[in-house]
Amino acid sequence: MNKAMIRTDKWPLQATAQQKELMRLTLHEYRAFCRAVSIIILNNWPALCQADIFCAATERLIHPTAKNPKTRHTYFQKRFYKFPSYLRRAVIEFAKGQVSSYLTRYAAWQRGERKSRTAKPPVFNADSGCYPAMYRGQLFKFNEDYTRAYLKLWDGKEWLWHEMGIKKVRQRHLQNTMQSPSLIVGKHCHLSVPFSIKKVSRPSSEHVCSVDVGINTLAVASIVSKNGTVAARRFFHPAADIDRRDKCCTLIRTKARKTAKLSQGFCSTLYRKVRHYNEHIAQTVSRQLVDFALEQGADVIVLENLKGWRPKAGAKRSSMKQRFHAWTHRRLATLIEQKFTEVGGKVVYVYARGTSSWAFDGSGRVKRNPKQHELATFASGKQYNADLNASYNIGARYWAWKLKLTHRKDGQLPADKSSAGKPRIPVTLSTLWNDSKGHRGARSPLSCAA
Repeated sequence: MNKAMIRTDKWPLQATAQQKELMRLTLHEYRAFCRAVSIIILNNWPALCQADIFCAATERLIHPTAKNPKTRHTYFQKRFYKFPSYLRRAVIEFAKGQVSSYLTRYAAWQRGERKSRTAKPPVFNADSGCYPAMYRGQLFKFNEDYTRAYLKLWDGKEWLWHEMGIKKVRQRHLQNTMQSPSLIVGKHCHLSVPFSIKKVSRPSSEHVCSVDVGINTLAVASIVSKNGTVAARRFFHPAADIDRRDKCCTLIRTKARKTAKLSQGFCSTLYRKVRHYNEHIAQTVSRQLVDFALEQGADVIVLENLKGWRPKAGAKRSSMKQRFHAWTHRRLATLIEQKFTEVGGKVVYVYARGTSSWAFDGSGRVKRNPKQHELATFASGKQYNADLNASYNIGARYWAWKLKLTHRKDGQLPADKSSAGKPRIPVTLSTLWNDSKGHRGARSPLSCAA
């Protein structure tokens, strides 16, 4: 049975200054209620955990009803006027998680699970950065075309409905199940709308989309089949956005050289712009890569496993070191996996070492041009794009694992029995060529020696 995925859309609200102030008052009231409830839950934790229904037991302590006219804590009735019942239950569930987390960490500290002998016990913090959950029909409503929103907000005296516009929406609400959104209040206000998306499966294909994420070219994608045929290839490099980001990095490096001691918050505005540029680049290129894979009918995207990788190139405080520091390879890989999984695809990671340094035709190691680093020279003298060469080898490593040509995770072929001491080159595109020849004629031993 396929389980549903949860994806969240951001729906910015077109609110007036007065409505934004009402949202801030609503957030302040919600968090104040959350602080008070968390203290009650912490003090009555053993009894509440033994109750049949945790939320109902907590409500009996703070909320008077016809069957429960006298509550133990009358503060809530006096302080929070007509607090919506749906918000009250959402607060209780959130505070339950906060208290449970604190007690778990405190119990671990008592057992001696500490980072150091002098580590202090964890402290319960009732101030949390929670946001109100807006339940449909009770706290928010939409019109038919999702251009207007109606939110129930606190104005300091009463909970009233307020109408405002929605700036933009995506297409997820047309085919998926909408869940309760959260009202996010900051400099700009928006609704964080989660959707339950059913997992779909794409038909198996004879092609995979292998992607090399690099410094010189942001991403190079190739469509590789299991017999070593490259059906399509494409370069993804948003030069304009990268130039804007690099210009900010240059300004940061220039200011740092003129400053004796860097203070906290140094060039915070420029760093914020760099982060936003990187996020925009990753979002744009990941969508283009997924669309390219879907156009070519690939059901698998193959990426290099660069998680935890730290570059050694570049001197300290050099432009090369800064380029590696601003590299978005992890964010790009995460977005590709999220977007491709949503449409039924699969993302596979392969071992990264050797994909760029070995020629795809099996001729051996390549030499990189020191002045034009994206240019690689093969042993035969042929010149080729290094990132494109790497994308071929990445796809070949996936097929070598899929076809069981190798069981090793480092991309190496099994040792040759006739020459056990002879070093073997890693899996390259020529590995698939040789295996395909062996299937067409008499099956010969797989050999990829230089």
